[in-house]
Amino acid sequence: MPVNIVMPTPIDPRGPRLNQAVLCVAMLAGFVYDFWIVVPIFAAVLFLGAAFGAQYGPVLRFYSKVIKPRLKPPLHLEDPRPPRFAATIGVGFLAAATVAFATDVAPLGWVLALIVAALAGLAATTGICVGCEAWLWIAKRRNIQVGAS
Repeated sequence: MPVNIVMPTPIDPRGPRLNQAVLCVAMLAGFVYDFWIVVPIFAAVLFLGAAFGAQYGPVLRFYSKVIKPRLKPPLHLEDPRPPRFAATIGVGFLAAATVAFATDVAPLGWVLALIVAALAGLAATTGICVGCEAWLWIAKRRNIQVGAS
């Protein structure tokens, strides 16, 4: 029996894709230039959007205020819960990476940050969001209603 919950307002999937692209580029640039401070900065960026909504995530807010008004409406909308779940997992990895950097275990920090970069890049370029798919799998196992238009 499906769990009866109020369905969240669907979102434009292009906002999270931009967020993923910016995150991927930032992590790769940080790695190339050995500028690890981008890791906790983007942990905070992801946290703000995941915990409080798109209006608090800097990249998501930029998308909704500056880019989205210049675009045609999206072809489809998405349930916001899967990308928020994926962002939450990303926050966990980036927080662990930050701890690794702070304790002088930089190789581990970069491995964790680059895993996030790779998954964000995959989602941004192909639409395949591994964290989103994990959320959908969990939702199916728990009989949580999933939907968007």
